[in-house]
Amino acid sequence: MTRLLRIGISANFFYPDPGRTAYAKKTLAFIEQGMCDYFAAAGALPFLIPHISGAAQTRDFVAEMDGIVFSGGADLCPRTYGEEPLKPEWEGDAPRDAYEIGLYKAALEMKKPVLGICRGFQLINVAQGGTLYQDIPTQLDTATVHRCADKYDGLKHGIDIMPDSVLARIYGGRDKATVNSVHHQAVKEPGKDLIIEAVSDTDGIIEAFRLDDRKHPENYVLAVQWHPEFARNAEKPDAEALLAEFLTVLNSRR
Repeated sequence: MTRLLRIGISANFFYPDPGRTAYAKKTLAFIEQGMCDYFAAAGALPFLIPHISGAAQTRDFVAEMDGIVFSGGADLCPRTYGEEPLKPEWEGDAPRDAYEIGLYKAALEMKKPVLGICRGFQLINVAQGGTLYQDIPTQLDTATVHRCADKYDGLKHGIDIMPDSVLARIYGGRDKATVNSVHHQAVKEPGKDLIIEAVSDTDGIIEAFRLDDRKHPENYVLAVQWHPEFARNAEKPDAEALLAEFLTVLNSRR
């Protein structure tokens, strides 16, 4: 019997909070259920990758996985890419940044395929030496709303897909698509060896990229700014196509 694919997913964290009813003094690591369902529906086993060190370490999880997914969640801390937060509420999650950058480096070292989603897309950009806009409405002149608190998983906009890109192939040769949009930060300077795959069709904000590491061409990294695991209705075929591509790559590496 063929072993099911194992997909390691980076964790979100709740830190000690006296106002929380459960484990108020503890740090909690978690995955949003929809992320688990997204991969499990395709027959893959999702695993949360904890931040641990001791006889077993976080990188030991990477060795056991077929692929690594960097999930959505809290903002990156601007200090992670050499800036000070413009507002206190944009402080982000520096401990998670450090944990995930270490996880990303381990994945590249072990040649594990990587998929980045939303925050994961931004994290990979920063891990490759890139920077972010801390807040789109504050720092960019655009009429497009990329995040709305009242439409967390319902806000949508169009993207232009680069010709001859991996994303164009995944989407059957199309040059346009509609994606959900739940981010207020965005890629400013792309990181080293990242090739832009798609941009917002109204303001050119980068929405997808892949890694083109000529020294290590076997490294597969694809990342998108949207949440395919949130996709509904008309978006569903695209979300499934993106997942099918990732699983095909994982199966080819067995």
